[in-house]
Amino acid sequence: MDTPHQPVLYQEIIHALQPKSASRYIDGTLGAGGHSAGILAESSPNGEQLGLDLDPQALALAREKLAPFGGRAHIVQASYTTMKAEAEKLGWAAVDGILLDFGVSSMQLDTPERGFSFLHDGPLDMRFAPSAASSAADLVNALAESDLADIIFRYGEERLSRRIARVIVQNRPITTTRQLADLILKHLGKRERIHPATRTFQALRIAVN
Repeated sequence: MDTPHQPVLYQEIIHALQPKSASRYIDGTLGAGGHSAGILAESSPNGEQLGLDLDPQALALAREKLAPFGGRAHIVQASYTTMKAEAEKLGWAAVDGILLDFGVSSMQLDTPERGFSFLHDGPLDMRFAPSAASSAADLVNALAESDLADIIFRYGEERLSRRIARVIVQNRPITTTRQLADLILKHLGKRERIHPATRTFQALRIAVN
């Protein structure tokens, strides 16, 4: 299996963590495992790493990439918010470094069926874990207008959040990324350098996950 995602700021992160043998590290946003592979390589021969991620597609890539490190790599499908509990399961009372790379990876954005981006048409999903209870479509089509506006403002810092929420509610149901993006573009127009739906999509990604 190919690993399409290239880790961001790889050298800078390895330099900052300074991995050493007999040390323990947590990668709370494991992704495809690029950063963790570097941590494990630099902490040879017996440094350990705990990697957490909700995305099963990313975990499959990470397991393949980290397989050469054997039992030194501990991979768990879980949110970074559970890192303390997961570390305790391994008997770790303390760690020597923690890495968190927040945001959506290019691997997720470039997969239309995951519904993370309006650059490709796909189902309005946005879940890191496909088994999660609510998708972006669930929120868009079920929330009250005021609640939807609050999400768009709080997580997207969108000053036109109430106007966008009103337009969404008036045009429900909305089921695809392109449908939502085109709807916002139609009613707001393109006034800035970025697409007018950018902040709304950001807000929904955060709210869903």
